[in-house]
Amino acid sequence: MDLQLPRGTRDILPEEVSKWHFLETEFKKVCENYRYEEIRTPIFEHTELFERGVGDSTDIVSKEMYTFQDKGGRSLTLRPEGTASVVRAFVEHKLYGEVSQPIKMYYNEPMFRYERPQGGRQRQFTQMGIEALGSDDPSIDVEVISLAMEFFRKIGLTNIKLVINSLGDKESRLKHREALVAHFEPHIDEFCAECQVRLHKNPLRILDCKKDHDNPLIQSAPSILDFLNEESVAYFENVKSYLDALGVPFEIDPTMVRGLDYYNHTTFEIMSVEEGFGAKTTLCGGGRYHGLVKEFGGPDTPGIGFGIGVERILLALEKADIEIPAKKPLEVYVITAQPEAELKAVTLVNKLRQNGISAEKDYLKRKFKAQLKDANRKNAVYTIILGEEELQSGNYQLKNMETGEQEAVSETTILEKLTNTKGEK
Repeated sequence: MDLQLPRGTRDILPEEVSKWHFLETEFKKVCENYRYEEIRTPIFEHTELFERGVGDSTDIVSKEMYTFQDKGGRSLTLRPEGTASVVRAFVEHKLYGEVSQPIKMYYNEPMFRYERPQGGRQRQFTQMGIEALGSDDPSIDVEVISLAMEFFRKIGLTNIKLVINSLGDKESRLKHREALVAHFEPHIDEFCAECQVRLHKNPLRILDCKKDHDNPLIQSAPSILDFLNEESVAYFENVKSYLDALGVPFEIDPTMVRGLDYYNHTTFEIMSVEEGFGAKTTLCGGGRYHGLVKEFGGPDTPGIGFGIGVERILLALEKADIEIPAKKPLEVYVITAQPEAELKAVTLVNKLRQNGISAEKDYLKRKFKAQLKDANRKNAVYTIILGEEELQSGNYQLKNMETGEQEAVSETTILEKLTNTKGEK
């Protein structure tokens, strides 16, 4: 039987995992600096959560969800995005009742969408994101955006641009909706079957159509910015002024609607402008979602967040020739020069590890020279050589693999020396 990975998934091998650890660590640091706390939600939810939250007119719900029935006949779906699950948890656990508001959370979890695999996007992919629930202050919109920009700065991605838009409040969107219907209806037969269904269901989705994105009618469609009421205009102006105050450059794209139905007011994307990155340049996308908490049975609570695709970030780092810091080096490799030293090697390696020093030994009964080669392959900083003389005297040969310097030291001295050396780095 030829067993292989399912299409759209991949193994992350040990030599790659250190890159993931780097991104995860930096994201965690930035989030905690902004006072966001981690939340972990189930990998699958009731299907209705995503149908209601993400929107049944979106490609995610209509085409891409992995949905199945469990043994009790319940319809469940593997999580395709992070916001709906976080908002469900916010409502279910009554976090809206906490004294300290807004509630600020981050996540780093696998997501699942059935779509054509491509560079930086798989059917199982990992998304890092944040959600801030409980404030309608435009300054928190800018906090969310600046957090994402700070993360990219920390990992070395600077050849990027921020694009923003406003979808306005409910009143503004209704007027814009009527204008879109009037604009597209006389020529709707020029569009794909899905857009023809979207026309009266959710015409905003036509602007996000993957098949008809080159149709000139999309480029000439009425701009949402022309339909913003006074309140929505003031909100968007505040967001822009705060970004200016922080020195964060941005562009405005009135056609950017994002791929989810729950957005309103501020939406944004952060894109790579690195040469050769490809057509899929979006690294981060997000926006405001007033009404989603209420849709899930909670009080009317505003929220804002974003999602970042980890696979796409790794691809962007590669295209930008940004070297991810190497994984922690092996500090000590214990080499046995004779079989009688094996017991001492086992106990010494264990003692080193218990004292916070990474240590390794041979497990294949290799000869002395083969062990030394293995220590070099593993980039060991030091080797400790255990032979007959060392066992008798209790002094072991400690060798610096970079300088070649070697000295005889006691077991206690070895621990002190290695601990002090580690502290100096």
